[in-house]
Amino acid sequence: MNESMIITLAVLIIASMLFISGKVRSDLVAVGALIALMLCDILTPAEALSGFSNSVVIMMVGLFVVGGGIFQTGLAKMVSSKMLQLAGTNETRLLVMIMIVTSAIGAFVSNTGTIAVMMPIVVSLAMSAGTNPGRLLMPLAFASSLGGMLTLIGTPPNLVIQETLQAAGYTAVSFFTFTPVGLVCIVVGVLSLLFLRRFLPKNERNADDDRQGRSLLDLVQQYQLRQNLYRVQVGAGSPVCGKRLHELDISAKHGLNIIEVRRKISAKNQFFKTINQEIAGSHTVIEEEDILYIHGPFENVQAFALESGLEMMDRRIPENKKAAGSEQYATEDVGIAEVMLTPTSRLINRLIKESGFREKYHVNILGIQRKDHYLLHNLKEEKMRFGDAMLVQGTWRDIARLATEPDVVVVGQPNEEARKVTMDNKAPIAAGIMGLMVLLLISELIPAVAAVMIAAVLMVAFRCVRSMEDAYKTINWESVVLIGGMIPMSIAIEKTGAAALLSDGMVNLLGGQGPLILLAGVYFTTSMLTMFISNTACAILLAPIALAAALQLGVSPYPFLFAVSVGASMCFASPFSTPPNALVMSAGRYRFSHYIKVGLPLQIIMGIVMVAVLPLFFPF
Repeated sequence: MNESMIITLAVLIIASMLFISGKVRSDLVAVGALIALMLCDILTPAEALSGFSNSVVIMMVGLFVVGGGIFQTGLAKMVSSKMLQLAGTNETRLLVMIMIVTSAIGAFVSNTGTIAVMMPIVVSLAMSAGTNPGRLLMPLAFASSLGGMLTLIGTPPNLVIQETLQAAGYTAVSFFTFTPVGLVCIVVGVLSLLFLRRFLPKNERNADDDRQGRSLLDLVQQYQLRQNLYRVQVGAGSPVCGKRLHELDISAKHGLNIIEVRRKISAKNQFFKTINQEIAGSHTVIEEEDILYIHGPFENVQAFALESGLEMMDRRIPENKKAAGSEQYATEDVGIAEVMLTPTSRLINRLIKESGFREKYHVNILGIQRKDHYLLHNLKEEKMRFGDAMLVQGTWRDIARLATEPDVVVVGQPNEEARKVTMDNKAPIAAGIMGLMVLLLISELIPAVAAVMIAAVLMVAFRCVRSMEDAYKTINWESVVLIGGMIPMSIAIEKTGAAALLSDGMVNLLGGQGPLILLAGVYFTTSMLTMFISNTACAILLAPIALAAALQLGVSPYPFLFAVSVGASMCFASPFSTPPNALVMSAGRYRFSHYIKVGLPLQIIMGIVMVAVLPLFFPF
């Protein structure tokens, strides 16, 4: 074992430990490992940076943009809603249909994006059917991973093994080479979950279960917004006259939110009209006789009125008046939505006043639901926690932009307003671009990376993604940097002979029992490792080892590399092993034991079936 190999293995072990600990961002670990290998002269600068020009990385960037176009036009939601209507209210049919539809979407877009589209629909369907959403959300998360095995672009490990085969001089896999394997995964997944669902939460209704299906009025009532809505009128000589809302900074100074401004149409016409429903921080200018609808504690409203020369029109908006309903919180331009932080959100444990929600996202936080409690006052001093549901108000455009941010998931956007934040008229164009991309990938008339880039450019050119800035926001840069940084690691593993060393150990340990046992070793090693590190990093690390082991044994590398791809993607035993598993945990009210009881058996069953099936599709 030479010095370069020792250094490479040491860097690999340290990087793996950091991946598993989760205390350092995975993209930072990848870049750090890349720098270490370059400084130790194991990789040249060109080799170290080659990952960022790799076709896998460029395809990932393009696919994020294409997926953004599918989401922003509402295409995915429209298709899934139509198909799920066929399931009716029977729980078994619902489970099967949800898994099939989710798998179909997951074949073309990221599993995290698939969950973001499907979760509100599934919860709404569950409530309509009288079923606990927890009975369906875990199958939803698992199906998003199962569907990734249907196509070349369904999940990053598929692209990784394609690149490994091409680099070794083998014929690259085509767009639908994965489809037979993916179909087996889906069948096994559906049949297994029909049996394992007995371990999912029972059909006991909980107040939080209908979060995604609630209407505007439901949200207003749930967060007790009407109990904290007051009207004040601007009097003559008031110091707020002529000032813009952002100049007053009412939210920061008084803990209040301006929900609506009403103004007389003219001096002759005494009827009032809503001139704006912008949140505090907008450029609306306050004028004499304006009526302000203010949300917040009565004491704060009273103090603000006295300080600013405003007349309290009543102590509280009457419950039975139209003004007390959802109309104060949502129009065609402005609305409310419920959001949750993602498990890796940078906002976790940040004070609301330091979060930048108003400055960055242009929305106000009206309330927080923390387990069974609602926090409605002095929110700026509250720390945001993972699992909190937050009610925000802003323009539908800003809420739509918020939904594309990696730190939050819009989980409770009212169903009847959801389509207003998407560009429905662009959905047919997005469908056409998606079809063109698939056609080009199938026909192989041009390189796969070129087909994806063309589709991404067309999504922006035809404004299926609102702007180039929005296109950049759809890209998960952490994943891009992770892949770009880890690809040189696989180069170093092969270059120093570490791959041969590790494959020798695996062959010596298992090879004597035949290629099938070696295949099982590769699969279950990958499956176990992916519980602790990302599926992409796992595939990048094990693909060259699996390739070397197959060549040393003198058999075809295809089944072994497919074992790496499937093993890296089929991880169900932990809520934190994949983003979909984590995203449904709170909404489904799951405990860690649910993943052990349901996910671990499924992961083992999938491994046994794949070890038996892969040699049938790809003979040794």
